[in-house]
Formats: sequence, structure tokens, C-alpha cells
Amino acid sequence: MRRIVVTENVSLDGVMQAPGRSDEDTRDGFTAGGWAVPYTDPVIGRKMGEGMATTDALLLGRRTYTDFAGYWPQQRDNPFTPVLDALPKYVASGTLTAPLPWANSHLLTGDVVAAVKELKAQPGGDIAVLGSGELVRALGRQGLIDEYVLLIHPLVLGGGRRLFPDADGPAPLRLVDSAVSTTGVLVATYRPA
Repeated sequence: MRRIVVTENVSLDGVMQAPGRSDEDTRDGFTAGGWAVPYTDPVIGRKMGEGMATTDALLLGRRTYTDFAGYWPQQRDNPFTPVLDALPKYVASGTLTAPLPWANSHLLTGDVVAAVKELKAQPGGDIAVLGSGELVRALGRQGLIDEYVLLIHPLVLGGGRRLFPDADGPAPLRLVDSAVSTTGVLVATYRPA
């Protein structure tokens, strides 16, 4: 059975909105986009590379997919671009229509939870979820997430969309790995307890 591994950049106060660019996600007047970029270092690069080594598919929500599809295919000098282009990308969306523009992209139709259960049952490596907050919350409620890799930045943003804006109830997690970057980012890997 495949694993669903969620990787998220979060601030100390749980904000996950727009870590990569100022124009990435300005919903609700969010102006702090790009907040994670100054904290990037070789430790984070190594940890992300380790995760990519066990990943053979991506699972993305509509907003994250649209953003990635508009960005990554144009980043030809980035070593992650050929990897991301080649990976199968499964997209949960009720508004997008096939065919999707980014190579190897597949639209999940109908019941997304059932489709993800089917993907997990297939042979293969990890299925990585990046960003995609609404999808992460939906999968978490169904107990479909096997691992969370949280890049916890030493920064309080004070506002923005949070990874867990409201709790559905207790969800105990167990820390299975951690590393600290040279910039103070805690890369913490959790699995359901």
C-alpha cells in the first residue's frame, strides 16, 4: 500500500499561505507572501530531496496545481523541474476540466476520498501532497494521511490561512524524525499515533 505524505511550510502560528512568492496567494488581503524563501538552506534542500527520492506521484488541490502548473514547467534551470514534470500528478478539483495542461496530470473526478483510497491501494512509492490545504484537511479527517513533514519557520505572521484553522477533534501525532536548518527551520516528521 502506498503512503500519503504531506509536506507543508508553516509559520509558528500555523500559517501556510503563500510561502514561496509574494503573488502566490493574496486571498483575504494576504500581503506576506514569500515568507519562507529567506529561510531556505542546504539542510532543507537535503530533506526535501530525501522526500522526493521515495515519491512517485503528487496529489494536489486545484489552487496548488494551477499555481505549480503555471510556475514549474518554466523553471528549466532548477533541478526539481524535470522530476516534477515526470511525476504523475493527481488533481482534486470540482472546477477544472481535462485535459490538464501540465505533463502527466490526471484529474480526479467524483468522490475524491474514494479516488485517493484507490490510489493508496495501488503498488508504488509515496504520494506527496504539497500545499493544498483544503485537500489536506479533507484527507486528514478520513485518516488517509500517513505522514506530515512540517517545515516550521521561526516566524509569526499573525494572519493568513492556516494548515489547521479549526480542529475536527484530537488527532495525536508521533514525532519520527527532526532536523534543524541553519536558518532555524525545524523540519519535523510526524505520523499518526
